[in-house]
Amino acid sequence: MFFIFGIRGKDHVVGSRPGHCEVCGAFAAQTLVRRTTKFTLFFVPLFPVRPAQHFVACTNCGRTRHATRQEAVAA
Repeated sequence: MFFIFGIRGKDHVVGSRPGHCEVCGAFAAQTLVRRTTKFTLFFVPLFPVRPAQHFVACTNCGRTRHATRQEAVAA
């Protein structure tokens, strides 16, 4: 008998707002993304392995950075 298990990360778009990108400097939509990582057994997610992380992604250049607490709470 064998078990198929692993860890899977999934991104959820929380919201979007216009703003200046810190990397490219363009005024474009900044998307807030929530990433969750869960333990899976037979491809079924069971429980979270680590706390959720929030990122801000620029729609112009595609770069991501960690979101501040104020950005995560505001969305």
